[in-house]
Formats: sequence, C-alpha cells, structure tokens
Amino acid sequence: MFAYVARQPIFDVDREVFAYELLFRIGEDNCFPDIPPDEATSKILTSTHLSLGIEEITGDKKAFINFHRDTLMFRFPTSLDASKVVIEVVETVDVDDALIAACKHIRGLGYPIALDDYDMDGKWEAFIPFTSIVKIDITEIAHEEIPALVKRFKSNKIKLVAEKIETYEEFHTFKEMGFDYFQGYFLARPEIVRHRKIGPNKLTMLELLSLSSQANLNLAKVQAIVERDPSLTYLLLRFINNPMVNKRHKINSLKHALNFMGEVEVKKFISLLALANLSDGQPSELMQMALVRAKFCELVYLAVNKQKSAHSGFLVGLLSLLDAMMEQRIEDVVSKVPLDDDVKDALCGRHNVLRECLVLSTQFEIARWASIKQFSAKHGISQSLLHSYYNEAIKWAKHLHNAALEKT
Repeated sequence: MFAYVARQPIFDVDREVFAYELLFRIGEDNCFPDIPPDEATSKILTSTHLSLGIEEITGDKKAFINFHRDTLMFRFPTSLDASKVVIEVVETVDVDDALIAACKHIRGLGYPIALDDYDMDGKWEAFIPFTSIVKIDITEIAHEEIPALVKRFKSNKIKLVAEKIETYEEFHTFKEMGFDYFQGYFLARPEIVRHRKIGPNKLTMLELLSLSSQANLNLAKVQAIVERDPSLTYLLLRFINNPMVNKRHKINSLKHALNFMGEVEVKKFISLLALANLSDGQPSELMQMALVRAKFCELVYLAVNKQKSAHSGFLVGLLSLLDAMMEQRIEDVVSKVPLDDDVKDALCGRHNVLRECLVLSTQFEIARWASIKQFSAKHGISQSLLHSYYNEAIKWAKHLHNAALEKT
C-alpha cells in the first residue's frame, strides 16, 4: 500500500515552522469515495504510517492530522507517537458523550487535541477543558467576533491557529490579535515593501548562480570562487559526503569533490548554495519549500522531456520563491542572472512545460488532487509516480537542508 501525502506548514509568530498538517490519499482515484475526505485521511494514515514514517515528512516538527469520529472512537491515534502529533478533531463529527469521553481519554494519554475549523457551535463546549489548540478559519467567522474568542481561549491556556492567512497584512493583523500560529500561503507571497541591497557576498552568490545556469560549466571558475572562501569549501565537502548524494566514497579535497561530482551535481550544489545565501534573513521554510520544488520539478521535467536537461527543472523549482526571499518582483530578480529563456519564462508565469511542472509542485503543496490528476492524464505519467516523486523530494530536501546547507 502506497501513501500519497501533502504537507502544509503551520508557522509561529516569527514565521518559522511550528508543525505541518498532513493530508493523505491513496490510489489513482479518490481513495474512499463514499466517505468524507478527512475520514479517509485518518484511515489511510493509520494503515500506512508505519511504512511511510511521519518523521520522513515532517522532520523534527509535529504533525497535525485530521481524525473523524470512527477513528477517534476506536482510539486509532494511539498507534502514533504522542510527542510527534497533534490530533485534530474535524468540525463535521457528530458529538455525543461517547466521543467526548474518547477524546478525553486520548488527551489523558498525552496526545494534544486540536479543534479544527472551530465554528462557535455549542457542541464544542465540553471539549474546552482538555483542548490544547483551536484552529479558526478567518474566512468563516466575522472578524469583529474573533477578539472575544481569543480572550476566552487564552484564559483557558489554549493556543490559537489562524487558518487561510493569504497575505502579510492578514498575518500581522491576527498576530496582533494574539494568535500563536498561522496557516496559509502568505509566506510564499512576497511583501515588496523595500528593495533589498545586494552586498559583495550576494554578488558572489549571483556569480555562482550564473555559472550554474550555463550550458557548459566552467569548473575552473567554480573552483576559483569556492577555494577563496573556506566556508564554501566546507559546505561543498558536507554536500558531497551527504549519504543522499554519495553513499560509498569519502571526499576530502576540493579538486577531488569537483571531479567526483561531475557537472550536473556541481551545478546543483552551487545553485543550492547561492539560494541559501540569497535567502539569508528569511524564514527557513522558504528554503525548504524551494528545495522540495527543485527536486520535484527536476524529476517531473525529466519524465516529461527525456531529451532535455533535468537541471532546467531543478533551477525553476529552486528559484521559484526568490521573489519572496529577496522581496522584489520575480521579473526584476531574474533579470540579474543570465538564465535560459525557458527558465525565465517559467519563473515569470509564461506558459511552457517548465511552468507546468512548477505549477504542479504548488498543487501538491495545497493538496489539489484534481489538478494533479489532470497533469497525469495530459503527460501520460501515472499519479503514483508523481506522488512518489513528491515524497522523494521531501526526503531529499530534508537531508540537504540538514547536511549540506548548515551554517558554519
């Protein structure tokens, strides 16, 4: 049984990831067509999490997981590690004394309980004494009513998540109201309020990025740039010694590393390194998202266009959040780097296959399964393969972020 997963970050007030909400499905069609999707999610999870491994998807962050009535009544959440999950009670459940008792028992075993999409219905009153987190969809409750809810929940020591936060303005508004966590696409949308100055170090990074985008890589120039900065040499050695890249050989010199890696992997490394430095000062999740997109777009683009360079797909995914990182229009950012026209077009929103691959990656981020199915049909790539690519990209990004891009 193969599990497909989308993960949606939940941020804290500093815009760093606190947890991920996981959304699962299985098979080529709708997984359980005759039951609600949230029930299907919990059933799929409880039957596959041991083989999939939650930690492979969330790293060291908690996983918020939706559970429906049946799975709560049968105590399915207790098969998970209480330190790694938050049990979301979905808003559609039928509440009675039996369900309340089951949730209270689960909480007593150490599992945090969250009320998903809280709708102010009186049926939730009995849950308040043992609830740890309440999630509020800001599009479903009148904003003038929310401050009173915040005050009440805070008095009960309950943490609050604001859902459907799509802009920085909304993030700041609900942060000021007292919300603890935030879920939505706001982080990936740039707040262009100033022009970030590009200093000498970032110019070096742009020089590296330019080299990585050229058809024929000049390894001598790469070596000249890297060897004048000990920290770059160290990061290169960290990258090549990462088991996700190299499982058998130990590399202990710059020349050896460059020769061993070859042009494709060197291009990939310097692209990653450049982006890591250009995104300095921004939330780490932007870099994580860019890494996932890079690997995913590389794999998909290679599957769609076997005759083309997979690095173009990698580069499109990697640079897709550069506008949010640099707080500039994407058109202005890419104009500073001599990228291939197809890559520039894809990043700037003009239609081509690279753009389709990038859009597909965003569909995974928001669990838009219907769009994924359409891409699968159009390009003759099975949904199973696309989902396996996304799972692989998440794992790859986690390893790279931890091992290759760690600051010295």
